Amino acid sequence: MNLNLDAEKKNTYDAIVVGTGISGGWAAKELTEKGLNTLVLDRGRMVRHPDDYPTATKDPWQLPYGGRPTQEDLKNQGVQARTGYTVAQTTKHWFVNDLEHPYTETNRFDWMRGYHVGGRSIMWGRQSYRWSPMDFEANAKEGIAVDWPIRYKDLEKWYDYVETFAGISGQAEGLTQLPDGKFLPAMELNCVEREFQKTLKSKMGRALTIGRTAHATAPLPHSPQRGTCQFRNMCSRGCPYGGYFSSNSSTLPAAEATGKMTLRPNSVVYEIIYDEQKGKATGVKLLDDVTGEQLEVYANIIFLCASTFGSTFIMMNSISNRFPNGFGNDSGELGRNIMDHHLAVGASAEVEGFEDQYYFGRRANGIYIPRYRNVGKDKRDYLRGFGYQGSASRGGYGRVAETEAIGAGLKEMASTPGGWTINIQGFGEILPYHENKVTIDKSRKDKNGLPVLNFDAILRDNEKKMRVDMKNDAEEMLNAAGFKNIKSFDREIGIGLGIHEMGTARMGNDPKTSVLNKWNQVHACKNVFVTDGSCMTSAACQNPSLTYMALTARAVDFAVEELKKGNL
Repeated sequence: MNLNLDAEKKNTYDAIVVGTGISGGWAAKELTEKGLNTLVLDRGRMVRHPDDYPTATKDPWQLPYGGRPTQEDLKNQGVQARTGYTVAQTTKHWFVNDLEHPYTETNRFDWMRGYHVGGRSIMWGRQSYRWSPMDFEANAKEGIAVDWPIRYKDLEKWYDYVETFAGISGQAEGLTQLPDGKFLPAMELNCVEREFQKTLKSKMGRALTIGRTAHATAPLPHSPQRGTCQFRNMCSRGCPYGGYFSSNSSTLPAAEATGKMTLRPNSVVYEIIYDEQKGKATGVKLLDDVTGEQLEVYANIIFLCASTFGSTFIMMNSISNRFPNGFGNDSGELGRNIMDHHLAVGASAEVEGFEDQYYFGRRANGIYIPRYRNVGKDKRDYLRGFGYQGSASRGGYGRVAETEAIGAGLKEMASTPGGWTINIQGFGEILPYHENKVTIDKSRKDKNGLPVLNFDAILRDNEKKMRVDMKNDAEEMLNAAGFKNIKSFDREIGIGLGIHEMGTARMGNDPKTSVLNKWNQVHACKNVFVTDGSCMTSAACQNPSLTYMALTARAVDFAVEELKKGNL
């Protein structure tokens, strides 16, 4: 008996954080800096900054198979390969093996995952936008789903806080639908983008700005381990300079510096331990992915930051007498209301002129056209809106390999850049539909013997109506600028390809219709907090990661104060 007590004491911490991605890294940093001994768990292998980015500085000729995937690669990552996103020699190691980690689909869902310390904070697109007051108010005003339990003013100071630490490069624009933040120097628009910006403002009254991105364009004194962006545009390989924000380069080193963090990789959390006598969670159960050992670890508070579907799986898989339908699922909303951003719709064009102008470096960023539909007096036959991301560029020297030219013609082509082109792609809001759901499918197992998730989510009429505008407006804007050979597109996609999955454990005021309260606290279990994308009550059309950061920092601040008061 004493041995068991000793083992339990050894495995006991002030706090447990599950996951080390955008949210988990922030939870680890904030909890440890506030003095809590914190166990940080990740299901994947260890990745240390800056040593463990194997392809970060490789030249094309140093990559096997010319950087292309092998048939074995395509087999192992076949579900992800269908999207065209991931399977390359430069990045394949950041994405899961689909054979080892399968899932099932009632309707197609593109679930892009990375199981390693740092999670998708290594591969994310880094676009970082605040949500606006209207984004937090829309559900209530339109009678959609449930009301957000917070407003923009509740997050404003936390946006300030996380932007200052993470380092967000951007340009202030004074737009109500896209609040300005604490910005590092903005990256530059090129000559075609500047011309497009002028046209949109003068002819259509629409804004265009440089993307707001989590790149250090100036030194960050509080993170001496991070250098500034080198404009290599090889970010998805991992940045050894720390030029962009990731958990590995930023929040986890800050947590480690406190001496309060215990980081345990290869730890697959599959269940929350709930004590019915105490009426609270006491810890989590995990499998060691290397040894297969089963462990229980304990803490006063638990932060679930395992990614939207990772956290949702853990909660749905945590069955007890108190929670027969999944942890915290008194409302029946756990796993429901899947949201993402729908994309793959927009237009491209050729640009005449500007042959005497070029640009320097490889800017890891593009242009952003903020939402203008259903803003102010604009009213459409659908709810919410969309923004555009894109860029203008000149053809590179790679086109020489595709030509039949020889001799002087080939030399001429090799000595001059190609013509200018521009493309813009829409990112639209998906509404929180109760019918869009994820469930546990016990008919299949993953490599650890755990059941898998089944996805059943589709785009519905509101999104389909929106996509008509997303395509037509793109054509209209490019045409207004005088660009030529405009080609629009609207490709069929599954939900998930935006890689902004949200909503399956949503926040709300009423425990009967939501899983979490305004502090990201499980309504039915006050010492468990969920701060990744699963907490979101609506999706807006802006990239959500900056909001996850702000929500996490805010929730930790509240949790630690409650712990001090003895309320947890």
